Amino acid sequence: MRFACLATALTVWILSLGAATAFEIEGERHYPAPEGAVTLRIISTADINVFEPIILEFQRQNPGVGIDYVIASSTELMRAIYEEQEPFDLAISSAMDLQTKLANDGFALAYSSFATEALPDWAKWRNQIFAFTQEPAVLVISEADFAGMEPPKTREELISLLRENPDRFAGRIGTYDVRISGAGYLFATQDSRNSDSYWRLTEVMGRLHARLYGGSGDMIRDVASGRLALAYNVVGSYAMSRLPDYPGIRIILFEDYVNVMLRTVLVPVNAPHPSEAGLMVDSLATLDSRPALTERTSLPPVKASGLQENSAARPIRLGPGLLVFLDRLKKQSFLQNWTSSMEQFVR
Repeated sequence: MRFACLATALTVWILSLGAATAFEIEGERHYPAPEGAVTLRIISTADINVFEPIILEFQRQNPGVGIDYVIASSTELMRAIYEEQEPFDLAISSAMDLQTKLANDGFALAYSSFATEALPDWAKWRNQIFAFTQEPAVLVISEADFAGMEPPKTREELISLLRENPDRFAGRIGTYDVRISGAGYLFATQDSRNSDSYWRLTEVMGRLHARLYGGSGDMIRDVASGRLALAYNVVGSYAMSRLPDYPGIRIILFEDYVNVMLRTVLVPVNAPHPSEAGLMVDSLATLDSRPALTERTSLPPVKASGLQENSAARPIRLGPGLLVFLDRLKKQSFLQNWTSSMEQFVR
């Protein structure tokens, strides 16, 4: 009987270890502080090369705080916080809808400070989600592939261009796989709200055997290498940050409309160090006051007047409206339509 109990206990322990590491991470980096100091655990969708200057500046101002920075996709971040309730101090994501669901379902602490109060009303929700960047979804093209050809200014022009040049673009279009990318799903659902042309564009990309990606970084790299001629709905800040390394790429902001995503931060309800997490929230909320830092990261900070500078900008609003496409049946229907359009021509 004693051995049976021991075996049962061992099985439960092993299963608990498996559950604790079930969500997948893409990378991790530790930024130490003096021995005995508080260490903040951050789970984030932002690439480390983009976010590291923010971490180093934060530690310069708060030398007694260490950082464990874990990189995961937006869907894996959701799994870590929502399903597994992993004790992270901060969750940073480009998937505004998933962040909204976390807050709406009771997985985020309320927080308020002078820094968060100074944010525009549209850049926060219920004092639980705080935006610190406003980033457009863009088209990235290879200048070599568009030599002698006028790049498209609208989605209608892109559709026509692809239809008229199938040999040039077949197998050389990149876009998100919205079944695995939270940011990709967000951009796609907003596209479907903004224009009827989205589904025609999706069908054309499917007909030309578009390559599907989980993140913007890989798409940008493949445009720069010549594997892709263009990539659709790339996060603009990532493209801007790669321009010095990839001089052969070009960023196109469409003139019909530009989806503008707000990168957000929240403090999970089970955060081990909520007070210190608030310091990071304040640091992010005041990103606009440090232009040298925003230049190093290529992250466009939240500005009250920023969305008025481009008449084509369509800011994605925080709030319960983002939960519509997370409804189980609504999401299932959207993904079925997307898969049908994108994959019906698979060879």
